Parts: sequence; C-alpha cells; structure tokens
Amino acid sequence: MMFSTKTEYGVRVMVGLARHAGGAPVPLAEIAAHDGLPLAYLEHLVARLRKAGLVDSRRGSRGGYMLARAADEITMAEVVQALEGAIAPIECISEAADGSIVCARESDPNHVCPTKLLWTRVRGAIVRTLRETTLADLLVAPALATAFIQPTTTWSATTEHG
Repeated sequence: MMFSTKTEYGVRVMVGLARHAGGAPVPLAEIAAHDGLPLAYLEHLVARLRKAGLVDSRRGSRGGYMLARAADEITMAEVVQALEGAIAPIECISEAADGSIVCARESDPNHVCPTKLLWTRVRGAIVRTLRETTLADLLVAPALATAFIQPTTTWSATTEHG
C-alpha cells in the first residue's frame, strides 16, 4: 500500500507545526520553503487538516498556522484520515458504520472472499500503527527510525558453492 503525496506532505506540515508548538503561528510559506514543498498544494492540505480540527490559523501580518491540540494528543490515524479518508489496503475492503470490515465482493451471501482475512489483517496493522503513533513521536523519531529499519540479520555477499 502506498499513501499519496497528500499524506506525505500533510504529515511533514504537521511535524513542521509541532516543531514550533507554543510559539507564534507559522506561515505556511516557511514550511514550504524549509521542506521544498509546493505552497499551493500545502494550502489545499492544510485546509483539510483545519476542517478536521487538527490545525488552527491566525490571520494578519503575524498570522500562520498552529496545532489545534498538543502534539502528543494528535495521532497519525487522525492525520491520514483527514487527508486520505478511510484507510483501505485494497479497493474492495472498507469499514462499515459499526466498525466491522466489509468486502464489496461479498454482496452475495453465498460468496466468501478468500483474501478478506489477509486484507483485514493488513488494514488492522496499518490502522493500529497509525493510532499508536502520535505527532510527538515523530519529533523524536529520526534517531529511533534507523533502529527499526536496520536488518536484524546480516547477509553475506559471498555464496558457498557445494
């Protein structure tokens, strides 16, 4: 599953705002310039984040954007949902109003989707990770990230010939 640039850039905006939390509002142009992101696109994304109650804004010469809540109270699930909508690893899987996972291909009661279990587990892992990760976690994450992406096993470049 690949998240779109909406999520990538939106999360970067949120991290930029979190770095300035408690200070003056941050002009979006400052974040765009710092991260090399297109300002017009960020304006579109921040409107979604604002509508979701994750970002506040101030107008005027000293205006800009700020987090609506503390960074440790904002989960990545909220951010992704605001930017992308419902999380689904495959088009036919969605969440029903009651929270159950539904496969669009199971509209016929006699048809059971053979891959529903797989996609339900994948979606669950993604959603769980996003819910467990706060914006505050991302502020300290660069030092920790390398620990998670390092291989646990070292592979040798040489091979044995038998």
